[in-house]
Amino acid sequence: MLKKLFGGNKNVEENLVAPLSGKVVSLDEVPDPVFSQRMMGDGVAIQPDNGKVVSPVDGEIVQLFPTNHAVGIKTKSGVEVLVHIGLETVSMEGEGFEGHITTGDKVKAGDHLITFDTALVEEKAKSTITPVVITNYDDIVENFEPSYSDSVQAGETSIITLKTK
Repeated sequence: MLKKLFGGNKNVEENLVAPLSGKVVSLDEVPDPVFSQRMMGDGVAIQPDNGKVVSPVDGEIVQLFPTNHAVGIKTKSGVEVLVHIGLETVSMEGEGFEGHITTGDKVKAGDHLITFDTALVEEKAKSTITPVVITNYDDIVENFEPSYSDSVQAGETSIITLKTK
C-alpha cells in the first residue's frame, strides 16, 4: 500500500549477469515442470561449465538454503532472484555444496556465493542445469528480455535485462 502511495521503485532497469559460466537456455528446456512451467517465476537456465556460482545482481542475500543448493537475492528495487543449482539437488543434503555467504550479507554482481562439485551433482542429481528465476516476476516485472547464448562468463555476461513496474 505504501509503495502505491509513494511510488516505490517504478521503472527501474535491472541487469542480471550470469551466475555461472556455461550455456544459457530457455526455462522451457528445464526437465522439471516447476521451472519449465514457470511456477516459481520467469527467467533463464544455465548449463554450467564449472561449479563456481556468483551473484547475478547487487543486492542482499535473503535466503541461503541449508543444503547450499539454492540462494535467493533481493535487489534494491525489490527484484527477487533465485539461483537453484541443478535439479533434485536438495536430496543430496548439502553433499558437494559449499556456501560462501550467509543470509543478510550484501553482495555485488560477481561476488562468489557457492561452490559445488559438478561431477557429484551429475552423478547424484537429475541434472546440473541451473534455473535463474525472478520469483516475484508477476508482481514486479514490466518488461523482460532474456539473452540466450552458447557461452557466458560468470559475473560478466548479461543474461537478463528487465524493467520494474
